Amino acid sequence: MTEQGRRIPQFYMTAPSPCPYLPEREERKLFTVLAGDDAQLLNNSLTKGGFRRSQNIAYQPNCKGCEACVSVRLPVDDFKISRNLRRVWKQNRDLDGKQCPPGPTSEQYSLFRDYLDNRHADGGMADMNVFDYMAMVGDTGIKTCIIEYRPRLMLDAAEENMRAPLLAAALTDILDDGLSMVYSFYVNDQPGRSLGTFMILDHIERARKMGLPFVYLGYFVEGSPKMHYKSRFLPQERLGPEGWERV
Repeated sequence: MTEQGRRIPQFYMTAPSPCPYLPEREERKLFTVLAGDDAQLLNNSLTKGGFRRSQNIAYQPNCKGCEACVSVRLPVDDFKISRNLRRVWKQNRDLDGKQCPPGPTSEQYSLFRDYLDNRHADGGMADMNVFDYMAMVGDTGIKTCIIEYRPRLMLDAAEENMRAPLLAAALTDILDDGLSMVYSFYVNDQPGRSLGTFMILDHIERARKMGLPFVYLGYFVEGSPKMHYKSRFLPQERLGPEGWERV
């Protein structure tokens, strides 16, 4: 096989399985492996084309007779924060977000496992163990990071070694035109914080400071309660047959 042949990505199709978003429907995914020296470049291109990343796999729904999954991204400079979103931002002003290398920790996994058990016990990731989590976070050639969110502690000098508890975390890819939120998870005993919403707001601010024009949120599915929260962020762009279109 020639060098050029090896660099052309090969795409595959999964078998049909129950759709996690819409009842009585099946999903299939088109996917390819992100590997080698071109993994980062390929991830950039595919994300702009509506793919999502999971470990070293880039995938896109390819369901027969259904086009409900629509890729969504937020134009950072044009984002307008609503009154309700501003309230969420203020509720979490005591949190600090720290960008960490993509290395798994036991604290992260404990939070991740608790999040799945409480919110997605019947989902496709429900049986992920610590080794699956390690592969999800660390087994990749992609430019990525973990952003950890903890309460800001006001400590005396003698207490500086204390560490605030981990309340939320986001696995985030750093693209050439934005931040892509691959997966986020958070504690389940502080619903008043709306931590999932807050992390999106924080990523918008981070992208702005980094000079990146977009935050990629993955898929929006009309009619799915799981995806309704994404419609709160406006304006947004959705990927259609003619390319990215402003909503």
